[in-house]
This record gives sequence, C-alpha cells and structure tokens, in this order.
Amino acid sequence: MRTLRLLLATCLLPLAALAQADKPKAPAAESKPAPAPSASSEAEAGDVSEVDKDALGPLRERIRPVSGHLFLKKGRFEISPSVSISLRDAFFRKYIFGATFTFFPMETLGIGLRAGYSIPTVSGAAQICNFTEGGAGGVTRGCSAPTFDQLDGAAPGQLTLMGGLDAQWSPIYGKISLLAESFVHFDMYGVVGASAVQYKGPPDIAGAQSTSRMTVGGNVGIGFRFFLNRYMTLRTEVRDLIYVEKAILPATTLRNQLLFELGFSFFLPTALPES
Repeated sequence: MRTLRLLLATCLLPLAALAQADKPKAPAAESKPAPAPSASSEAEAGDVSEVDKDALGPLRERIRPVSGHLFLKKGRFEISPSVSISLRDAFFRKYIFGATFTFFPMETLGIGLRAGYSIPTVSGAAQICNFTEGGAGGVTRGCSAPTFDQLDGAAPGQLTLMGGLDAQWSPIYGKISLLAESFVHFDMYGVVGASAVQYKGPPDIAGAQSTSRMTVGGNVGIGFRFFLNRYMTLRTEVRDLIYVEKAILPATTLRNQLLFELGFSFFLPTALPES
C-alpha cells in the first residue's frame, strides 16, 4: 500500500510543476511621471510680477505720462487778443489792449506780429515836490500827487502805440496735476523781437503840451500757455520793452518797460493736424 502511494505521488509531481509554470505573472507596477506644476501653483510659489501688474494696472491707466504733445502747433495760426499792464512805473502806468498773430512752421518755433494801443495813467508812485524858502533862511519841501497835465510831455514813459515782429521758441512741454486725476497741459516759451514805439515827449512847438514821436527798440520775455482744449489756450507773458526816447533832462533816455500780459489764444485750424 505504501508502495502504491509513493508511485502515485511520483506520477502527479510533473503535472503540478507544469501547472505552476503556465500560471500568468502579475504585471509589475509602472512608475507614473510627476504631474506638471500648474500656473496657479507657480503664482502661489512667488511669481509676484503678474500680481504687481494686476494691482498697478488701474493706476497706470489713470495717471498716464506725457509721452507726446497732446496739443500740436506746427502748421497752425495763433490769434491771441490780450490785455497788458506795465510794472514798476515811476510816472505813467500803462494799460495796453492788443493782439498777436503767430504762425508756427515748426512745433517749437513761431513767427508773429504784435500790436497794441496804450492808455497811460498817472502812476501811484509819482510825486511832485516843491521847495520854498521859509523864514530865517529855512527851506520847506512840499510833495503831492501830480495831475496828468503836469506830467504830459514832461515825464518819460508816456506810451500810446506799439508794434513789432517777434520770434517764439517753446522747448518745454509738460502737465500740472490739479486734482487726483485732473491735469492741465502747458508749454513754456521765450520771445524776442524788434519793436516800433509811439510815445508823447517834449513839445517841438511853443505852447504845446506834448508831441507824438516814434522810436524803435526791442523786447525780450518769457511766457506760458495753458491748454484749455484742442484749439484754445490761456496765455501769460512777462516782457521787457527796451527803447530810447527823447526827454528834457537828459536829452535822451534809455527806457526798460516791464509789461505783464494776459490773453486767450485761438488756434486755426481748430482740428489738430494729422501726424
């Protein structure tokens, strides 16, 4: 019996080994690549450039730099009525009503004509002093404000008409912040030119109070334009009018007349020229 069992086990052993060899093997675990980092993870990791752009974007739109001229003058005409007042007058204060007509062949260069009608009045600083001899050899001085007839033809600076040819150069263009998001654009210019001046001086005829005379001179100054819209500006200017006029003592005198001018400018054509 034991011999029969041993013989049966010997016969079944090859069949068990064959069955073990035919059993399919389990597939090995495959390694998966790591997921690529997303854009949101990069931003969270410290990419602050995009965050800064998002935060500063509205400010960049509200406050824009001056990258070019928003008001162009090249090829346009400027007509500017104005009112001027003389400064630091010793005898006559002048109120001048005039106008300028300027053409701009270049953006920063203008050639213009200027004309004005002057109304002279007695300056508040003018005084006439009289010296009289008093008792015991003393001298008494009395000063009072003069009348216009007392200064007419006797005191210098009695301007009536003026005109001239000017050259303008405006190298500076910028803007001024008035409120948080409100800006005024402006340009600054220098002016120099030749002038013709009519004034009243000492009379040539006996019995006359004054005589109208003509002389030539020059002027130099500095001004600002504040742009209100595409064709209108507010203009301020300070000029020094230099000329020689005939006087009583001395016979001729060199005059430096400071003038402050305020005017409005209208540019034609009203539409900006195409760039």
